[in-house]
Amino acid sequence: MNVVIGKKSDPSLYKDALLVRRIVFIEEQRVPEEEEIDEFEQEAMHFVLYDGEKPVGAGRFRMIDNGLGKIERICVLPSYRGRGAGRLIMETIEQFAKKQGVPKVKLNAQTHAEPFYQKLGYQTVSDVFMDAGIPHVTMVKSL
Repeated sequence: MNVVIGKKSDPSLYKDALLVRRIVFIEEQRVPEEEEIDEFEQEAMHFVLYDGEKPVGAGRFRMIDNGLGKIERICVLPSYRGRGAGRLIMETIEQFAKKQGVPKVKLNAQTHAEPFYQKLGYQTVSDVFMDAGIPHVTMVKSL
């Protein structure tokens, strides 16, 4: 499996990212499409995990205030979960952020995924809040 990085302007990669996000967030988790596909698509870097030619995971990264990086939309197809796919996407995004000189990243994790991110070195810095009808916490990591 390998992760490919690109912008929304790369139509093939972006289409593959949206395919995985649609299956996981819109179909599986019932997130409304207008919340899932937002105004940050153009500025974000998109990451797609491929098994051969098949897109099986995705995520995105963008810069926010104070030089802080934000990791978003991490998702893996159900049949690839528990096989290191999410870790591979996260490690690739973190390496990309480090190369950009980003000292710290944050993400809003669904509470069921909090232990996964803790294993990767993220610390919870918020109380539980709702986003798209799903409980989340904010987590951070120094790179």
